[in-house]
Amino acid sequence: MRVLMVSKACLAGIYQRKLEEIARSKDVELTVVVPPTWRDVQGTVKLERAHLAGYRLLVDPIAWNGNYHLYYFPRLRQRVREFQPDILHIDEEPYNLATWHAWRLAKRAGIRSLFFSWQNLSRRYPVPFRTMEMAVLRGVDHAIVGSQGAAEVWRRKGYRGPLAVIPQFGVDPQLFSPPERRPPGRSFVVGYAGRLVSEKGVDLLIRAVASLPCPCHLAIAGDGPERAGLTALAREVGVQDRLFFDGQLPSARMPAFLQQLDVLVLPSRSRPNWMEQFGRVLIEAMACGAVAVGSNSGEIPNVIGEAGLVFPEDDVAALASHLEYLMTNPSVRSDLAEKGRLRVLTRYTQKRVAAQTVQVYREVMQ
Repeated sequence: MRVLMVSKACLAGIYQRKLEEIARSKDVELTVVVPPTWRDVQGTVKLERAHLAGYRLLVDPIAWNGNYHLYYFPRLRQRVREFQPDILHIDEEPYNLATWHAWRLAKRAGIRSLFFSWQNLSRRYPVPFRTMEMAVLRGVDHAIVGSQGAAEVWRRKGYRGPLAVIPQFGVDPQLFSPPERRPPGRSFVVGYAGRLVSEKGVDLLIRAVASLPCPCHLAIAGDGPERAGLTALAREVGVQDRLFFDGQLPSARMPAFLQQLDVLVLPSRSRPNWMEQFGRVLIEAMACGAVAVGSNSGEIPNVIGEAGLVFPEDDVAALASHLEYLMTNPSVRSDLAEKGRLRVLTRYTQKRVAAQTVQVYREVMQ
């Protein structure tokens, strides 16, 4: 079967490992269309060419770059004609113009289609997005969603077709692996990686670390509008000398960042229009041997399972208690680190995600 995938997410080199794994299937001929860049709120994301074996990667311009709801690939009609796929895999939410545009092209060409969604809140969108969403839900051949919460949302909104719960991407356990050794006597290192915005709760993490005894350090990878305020908060609570900002890291540098951590914290707080959809950094950290600690926002508890610790949203004292417990009990920390790595290997590798995705393709073609 010939599969044409359109995906702005596959700009990231580490995500391209899933594409290589999909292409390993003897019955799949894969072509992937990506934009040269994506103008994210944190800055421009540029294409990384890291894992390109076995499939064809095409780089096409997109219209309205950076507009999440309105962007689309103007050359997609030409690509459909050239490749003549059996399946058009639209790696995007069903209420976006990019999805509706691609679905329309597939429908007119008699091609089967599917979309991917992380949306775990039932939201009513204004016209024309509501109209596009309804058309896609009624006409698409299959859906893939990243969580059970997302599956429930689309069933409530009227999608009646076949649906599979599969994370958008997994982890390459060779790239994301525990360090060979950690220096003896090193300080306890807590980390966070992601956007520096209010809903991610990094302020809670800084306050929690301030209550921990030395030696303890906090490493933060990421950037965003909250950075100046977080820096000021660190000074206010007296941890400015224990806090290190690494800035926004390219995907290739994330394994090294995570390998230095004893604990990775995702202290997200839900909002009326947002709650944590998955928390990919959790599985990357667990693969690297760091213990995952997260709030109970959205999908976080389901991702961590029994391989880490969960605390109530906005509860600084509970987070601090978890961190002190892990800091003072290295055997517990070691046990949870092993459980986390095993959880990733059994549930969240790129190979497993790719195999599940290929199975969806086969079902679509039946």
